[in-house]
Amino acid sequence: MSDYGHELWFGSFITPTARPPQAPVELALTSERAGLDLVSFQDHPYQSAFQDTWTLMAYVAARTERIRISGNVLSLPLRPPAVLARAAASLDRLTGGRVELGIGAGAFWDGIVAMGGRRLEPAQAVRAVEEAVDVIRGLWATDETGPLRVTGEFYSVNGAKRGPAPAHRIPIRIGAYKPRMLRLTGKIADGWLPSLGFLPEGPASLRAMNEQIDEAASAAGREPAAVTRLLNLSGRFTSGTGGGLFQGTPGDWAEQIADLTLQYGVSGFILASDEPADLDLFGHEVAPRARELVRSERVT
Repeated sequence: MSDYGHELWFGSFITPTARPPQAPVELALTSERAGLDLVSFQDHPYQSAFQDTWTLMAYVAARTERIRISGNVLSLPLRPPAVLARAAASLDRLTGGRVELGIGAGAFWDGIVAMGGRRLEPAQAVRAVEEAVDVIRGLWATDETGPLRVTGEFYSVNGAKRGPAPAHRIPIRIGAYKPRMLRLTGKIADGWLPSLGFLPEGPASLRAMNEQIDEAASAAGREPAAVTRLLNLSGRFTSGTGGGLFQGTPGDWAEQIADLTLQYGVSGFILASDEPADLDLFGHEVAPRARELVRSERVT
């Protein structure tokens, strides 16, 4: 499938720098003023130059009014899923339903171990993500009777009380690149969240990776379109055209984004930039033009 038919939305991907501490907050406010739909922050708790991402998310939530907020992606080995479930539900209730959840199996394992986390082999990390999602969704499922019991190899809860329920159904998106994690994404996730710079063949990689997600979704009895496709991207705005992928005018960017939607089914585009001018152009010029192009093509 090339186009899953989802509505386009746009976000920012901001570095949670610790100095000065208000810098990422100001970029979040810029994102909201630019009309972006989501502001997200990378999560590397072992990086002393960064502020804690969840604390920053909560602070940004209190400073903003409309924009959705997410980790991109949260480092699961250092964020116990039962606690994460309560934190996400609480912040979602406090914001009236503006929290989204992006999680990753873990990277930079030396840093994770230095912070007290457990080093996992790739297959173990995949199983840990699946167990974590069971715990998170189970604690949110307040319509189910009885306490939650999950007995896993990596995460277990033994009679935990369910709740609080989030204000809305928080989507769980997984950062994934390798076949096992892509299959897990198709099986259980609400969305797939890779970064363009990590795709081995650039956008062309999306086709085969989408196919793995789609096959796993179908095998699990799900519609492939139930898994939304997102993409972290970066580039440079220029006054001239023809500079290559995301190296051109806002109009060039919009055309390239429309192509990624119609060819590869990507519907969420998240710009990694700490430059206010870039965020402003992305929200005010690229986003509306890309939406218009996709709408026009779908009609015809």
